[in-house]
Amino acid sequence: MRIGSLLSWGVIIYAIAYLEWSGFVVYGLAGGMMPRLCIFITLVGLSLAAGRSLKYRTWKDVLPYSIGWVAIIAMLDAFFSVPFGGWSFYLNWTLWSGYAIVALVPLLAPYTRAEAIHGSW
Repeated sequence: MRIGSLLSWGVIIYAIAYLEWSGFVVYGLAGGMMPRLCIFITLVGLSLAAGRSLKYRTWKDVLPYSIGWVAIIAMLDAFFSVPFGGWSFYLNWTLWSGYAIVALVPLLAPYTRAEAIHGSW
């Protein structure tokens, strides 16, 4: 396992999603489905990019990384978000759906590569 890829993508995914959500909160736009949809799109894009960056051929090779990214993100949530929202922060379904996206979307990455789509030449 490449520790650099594990740590860097875990932090990158967290930092961008946290920054995006903070922007919605600061400007009073956090209510409704639109900001959740924006976060969803961001998480899907970042998770797919992270999975593709590994350049593995099967989802089984990506799985340890996606689980690791979720663990890193959950720890960063505990460190940065729990002091403000308390442990009830983890009762929010949107948080868990975000974790699921980060865990599952990278598993699709090997199948989005050109050689997987067109077969080997």
